[in-house]
Amino acid sequence: MSLTIGTPAGPAHGPGRAIQTHGQEHELKPFSWKTTLRLLAFLKPHRHRMLIALLLMLLSSGLTLLTPYLTKVAIDRYIVPADLAGLGRIALIIAGTLLAVAIATAVQQYILGWVGHRVLATLRGSLFRHLQRLHLGYHDTHIIGVTLSRVINDVQIIEQFLSEGLVTFVGDILLLIGIVVITLSMNPYLALLTFSVLPLMLAATIVFTRHARAAYSNTRSRVAAVVGDMAENLTSIRVIQAFAQEEATQNKFDQVNRDNRDAQIHAISLAFVFLPVVEFLGILATVIVLWAGGYSVASGSVSIGTVVAFLAYVTRFFNPIQELSQTYTTMQAAMAGGEKVISLLDTEPEVEDAPDAVLLQEILGRVELRNVSHAYKEGVSVLQDISLTVEPGQTVALVGKTGAGKTTVANLVARFYDASAGAVLVDGTDVRRINQRSLRSRMGLVSQDPFLFIGTIRENIRFGRPGAAEDAVVQAARAANAHEFISRLPEGYDTAIQEGGVNLSNGQRQLLCIARAVLADPRILILDEATASVDTSTEALIQEALQRLFSGRTSIVIAHRLTTVQHADMIYVLENGRIIETGTHGELLNKGGTYRDLYDRQFIDKNE
Repeated sequence: MSLTIGTPAGPAHGPGRAIQTHGQEHELKPFSWKTTLRLLAFLKPHRHRMLIALLLMLLSSGLTLLTPYLTKVAIDRYIVPADLAGLGRIALIIAGTLLAVAIATAVQQYILGWVGHRVLATLRGSLFRHLQRLHLGYHDTHIIGVTLSRVINDVQIIEQFLSEGLVTFVGDILLLIGIVVITLSMNPYLALLTFSVLPLMLAATIVFTRHARAAYSNTRSRVAAVVGDMAENLTSIRVIQAFAQEEATQNKFDQVNRDNRDAQIHAISLAFVFLPVVEFLGILATVIVLWAGGYSVASGSVSIGTVVAFLAYVTRFFNPIQELSQTYTTMQAAMAGGEKVISLLDTEPEVEDAPDAVLLQEILGRVELRNVSHAYKEGVSVLQDISLTVEPGQTVALVGKTGAGKTTVANLVARFYDASAGAVLVDGTDVRRINQRSLRSRMGLVSQDPFLFIGTIRENIRFGRPGAAEDAVVQAARAANAHEFISRLPEGYDTAIQEGGVNLSNGQRQLLCIARAVLADPRILILDEATASVDTSTEALIQEALQRLFSGRTSIVIAHRLTTVQHADMIYVLENGRIIETGTHGELLNKGGTYRDLYDRQFIDKNE
């Protein structure tokens, strides 16, 4: 058994949709060790492989540093003296060194790729698990596209930084230090002349990093904005087309898209300015080596092999600097995304199980609201001092105008939210003391907007009870008056449901949701406007199916159409968050109050 959900509560049902916009997604923040350490924790399960990759990187870096020195030895000891036998030996040593570098680099990259994809899957899995823990109010107030950007885009850039970025950073730093140490030991004078360009390099790097931090923070924000706007537009495409607002919507998206393009181009432009500066300084250093080294060779104070080795080291010196600049941009993007990912992971659910929460086993199904008040936003009350009782097996209806608070009652009973005041009890136990999953596994919900998952009809009916036998699925469909139309489909129960169930009518989708609830066999049933969006003939089928579903169950029916509630054991009329009338259908008609007015509007006016 499980809680069977239609679509999430919309603006009228939730906390007023105080939506978090995506215009200010990322603040400019400096490098954060706290964020970095939190992100590094995802590497902990793979620390042994990361250690192997680090050792391979050290081997590769060491051999890379050794190669120019071996070239110097080959020139000075064997080429100049024309020692061909020695030259052959040193050539084999250099070839072996280069082969070892290639093998170590290949294995290192494989390990980093292996670790990276597992970190990616783990981090996304953790985010999705946490998103499912968050209470309904969080999802009501956060744009789904921005949340998707967290899970897809931000996590991917974090994975690149954690796997490849860190090892590359360490390797490049070691290469730079090694080159400085070796060149100074070979010829301090030539080394100091070569590295005279470093102050210019340092100044360029400081300017670049200062601007890159803001640029890459902005790119994460703009990517989230594009995903958020796209998701919102695709979700509301029916409304857009109905009001012929395709052009206006396209213009709005084009602006968001242009902002993202401009942010990305600005970030790339910084790299395109910085990298030529590094190239120029590298060429300048090469010219210095050629000039000073050539002069020293002519004077006999420096060997030709030393100059050739210096040229090789200069080339290798500026390559790591370029890589470090790219690693820095990755780090900045990872910091920008990491802040939001960590913030999401640190978001505490407002509805949580108590440490001593009890597991519901079999229940009678008695539901009580005791002096319940609720406000989604502080100071905006939705329910005020509501008290009602639904006895086991009883059907109770909640009616009233839109915004009266009917759906909020359902949200509190299912504990999608916790009541601001008072208590909701099931079989005499406050729902705040009941394990949420065990509570909802005893409940079924059929909403106004029937939601079906991508999959087959059979899989959708089985959603609340995945292990149900085929006979049970068919019986549930028969009880929901869905078997007949399913049988007429070419593939029957194997018919694939398209996204949003668009290949079925609204009434057919609702019948499948009822079948899902029948199969789940809940003890407590909540119907939230289950017949509001169907035609008269389909409504008759749904009403018949619902009467079977009500049998032996505690049922709370929320309805505008009073045909759904005429046979309820008790009807509560809500207005402005308060219960203003109580009674059976006949009793409330005789009272001549609000319920009678609602009835007259629906039935008498219709017949005139």
